[in-house]
Amino acid sequence: MLLLIALANGAGVFFANAPGIDTTPHGLERFYNVFLFLFVHARALPLFAIMFGYGLVQLARRQEAAGSTPGAIRAVLVRRNAWLFVFGIAHGILLYAGDILGAYGLIGIAFTLVLLQRGDRIYRIAVWYAGFGAVYILVLAVVVAVGIAGNPNAQTVAPTSAFPSMAADSYAAAVLTRLTEWPASMVTMLPLILFAWLGAWAARRRVLEEPANHRRLLRGGVMVGFGVAVLGGLPMGLLSGGFLPVDAATGTWIKVLYESSGLFGGIGYVSLFGLLALRLSKAMASPRSNVVVGALTALGQRSLSGYLFQSVAWLVLASPFVLALDEKAASPTFAAAGSAVAVWLVTVVGAYVMERCSYRGPAEILLRRLTYGRRWRGSATTSPTRS
Repeated sequence: MLLLIALANGAGVFFANAPGIDTTPHGLERFYNVFLFLFVHARALPLFAIMFGYGLVQLARRQEAAGSTPGAIRAVLVRRNAWLFVFGIAHGILLYAGDILGAYGLIGIAFTLVLLQRGDRIYRIAVWYAGFGAVYILVLAVVVAVGIAGNPNAQTVAPTSAFPSMAADSYAAAVLTRLTEWPASMVTMLPLILFAWLGAWAARRRVLEEPANHRRLLRGGVMVGFGVAVLGGLPMGLLSGGFLPVDAATGTWIKVLYESSGLFGGIGYVSLFGLLALRLSKAMASPRSNVVVGALTALGQRSLSGYLFQSVAWLVLASPFVLALDEKAASPTFAAAGSAVAVWLVTVVGAYVMERCSYRGPAEILLRRLTYGRRWRGSATTSPTRS
């Protein structure tokens, strides 16, 4: 997940636009743009949201197993998500306006108070929502197909939105811009509660903890999820790569189609990871015996620290007032991609070192202490929650 987030956010900060593309690509950059819209942009965020909802149920289940009452469980989760929202304020204003922590904090509070301890009927609504989404995407695909066929000689670039804070010429100016940019971005992410809802449905069935019992569901999730995501993102990818001539109105519908199909990309990734976990179950049973699995597991246990580290890296690498690699690189597209992979690898290695030293991670330690106060005495191997 963090690699996908790095690829998406790295492109956004290097080009100072959303979703994060060079609107005039050349050579292999054109094909990389297609790849981003098929597998990264609007696919990584739904994946994170699904897993966030999954984690809420896991946290509640762990508290219940420890003997907590329903009221105590709600209090812990509300407190934890309230602090997550505070983290989001600091992160979104000081480092990166595309922050997801603030929105997830509010989603977590709402989910805990309204949905968490409800019956299965409530959770099945999320599945019906996914079905409705598939029908909606089919309708959008027809609209896009008609638009493409009706304007064979038209030409427009892929529609993007400006990312002003990443173009600011000083840190102070960037912070001032993020004071308004972050709240607006956060509000647009609040509908992700529907994706978190779907993740909670899967968690109640232990789909990822017990993948052997859900092979058919996971295989179907991979095929349907990636099938819809790829077909829904293909027109936007072709448009961004300069392979598809359309007019501006059709370009707008193409963007809506790619964004709407993102949920299914998230479903595809979650299902794929579940099947991979099943295949790697022996290695995961003893992460220290496999360096790669151990390092990825370590980063998963320190995902908040890894996510925040990425934003520090973007501030240093892409800001005009620091290194400004986007202005110096021969190909900003591949500079963004290479930087994303490099930053992610640094977090993988760093997390593995922390694991070997039995150190949980700075952001995780702070969040747990704020959530549990003096009641928490956790370490890297003993903790009341793992996210």
